[in-house]
Amino acid sequence: MTFRRYRIPFVAAAALFAAGQAVAAQTGSMSSPPPGNTTATPDSAVFQTPQGQVTIRSTLPPPPSDNPPPPFTQLAGKSRFITPEQAAAYPPLANDFDYADSNRNGRISEAEYARWTKGK
Repeated sequence: MTFRRYRIPFVAAAALFAAGQAVAAQTGSMSSPPPGNTTATPDSAVFQTPQGQVTIRSTLPPPPSDNPPPPFTQLAGKSRFITPEQAAAYPPLANDFDYADSNRNGRISEAEYARWTKGK
């Protein structure tokens, strides 16, 4: 009786291994495109499909060019704080508004803005 108990894990492991091999063999054959339908370069590949040509690029887009942060008074106007609506005038600040608003009161003070611009 105990001899059968010890065989169960080995049989289960062998079955899982065989299933994994079968899945890997099947996936490998499905992922490779048919020869002659692909043009590849180091950073892109072009596939011919029934719907037309598909190009896949593997490079990152160029980073956005950020202008230097405007002065606090330009964004705040005559107010002592920058609101989310005013921050929209400078997209990097609008994107980081929650981070720049360190005390989480929904507005950015001049000190908070100064701390945020030092990190830029």
